[in-house]
Amino acid sequence: MRPLRGISFKIASVLVFIVMAALIKATSGHVPPGQAVFFRSLFAIPVIVAWLAWRNELGAGLRTAQPMGHVWRGFVGTCAMGLGFAGLGFLPLPEVTAIGYAAPLLTVVFAAMFLGENVRLFRMSAVALGLAGVLIVLSPRLTTLTDGQVQTAEALGATLVLGGAVFAALAQVFVRRLVMTETTSAIVFWFSATATILSLVTLPFGWVVPGPAEALMLVAAGLLGGVGQILLTTSYREADASVVAPFEYVSMLFALAFGYFLFDEVPTLTMLTGALLIVTAGILIIWRERQLGLERARQRKAMTPQG
Repeated sequence: MRPLRGISFKIASVLVFIVMAALIKATSGHVPPGQAVFFRSLFAIPVIVAWLAWRNELGAGLRTAQPMGHVWRGFVGTCAMGLGFAGLGFLPLPEVTAIGYAAPLLTVVFAAMFLGENVRLFRMSAVALGLAGVLIVLSPRLTTLTDGQVQTAEALGATLVLGGAVFAALAQVFVRRLVMTETTSAIVFWFSATATILSLVTLPFGWVVPGPAEALMLVAAGLLGGVGQILLTTSYREADASVVAPFEYVSMLFALAFGYFLFDEVPTLTMLTGALLIVTAGILIIWRERQLGLERARQRKAMTPQG
């Protein structure tokens, strides 16, 4: 275990994914989200294949024991990506990032519902705290449903991003099932492959011919998506998940900086307050997961015959 290297790779992956999101946002005024998903997924594949070949894991990356499991994971993951990309066209980048933090909170709920995981009071309380933060972030956007003072487009954007977080949480449930039989390499590769194919379903709904600058940004977003996935995977190989996972929330700092300097987006106090609650809840859940992991390790050690 090399925790400093793991943290460095995690922060690098977070930065790369925020740059990718900024590129998608920059094209969102003209390029539909389904087409953006296609570019993001297609151009990630050569990066991932080259990485697997370099690590001599290409065979493992292509081999699968659960092809339909990858299809379902690809479906929900593609929905999550498409909804998130659509939301980028309506909302500031930091706000999209904050609402996206709902995904790991919802994963706890869905894991209890669909995988039978035992979720006790502490984690459910943290989830409730985080979801309260999500509601705070959403509240200025959803008031349009009652008083009409907020643009309908912004309310739609908030709904899309929240829907993307729900599908992202469902995708994590599928991943938890896949890791029982599949390698990380296979999960990474087949998601990009299935997302590329599934995104073509949106072709009849108004794909456009991107301009040279837009095409360059879309291709760069795809390449960065592949690089970000590699950095993320490497970070968890270098250090325990409980060490590197909290650094996911560094993305808010990057999102605030990119939103301000590239898109003139100034965060509101309401958004920052909600984001702080969500981040606090996420870190509490990660801490609790670490404590449970240590407890399970002690129990296994106590049950192991000595001598």
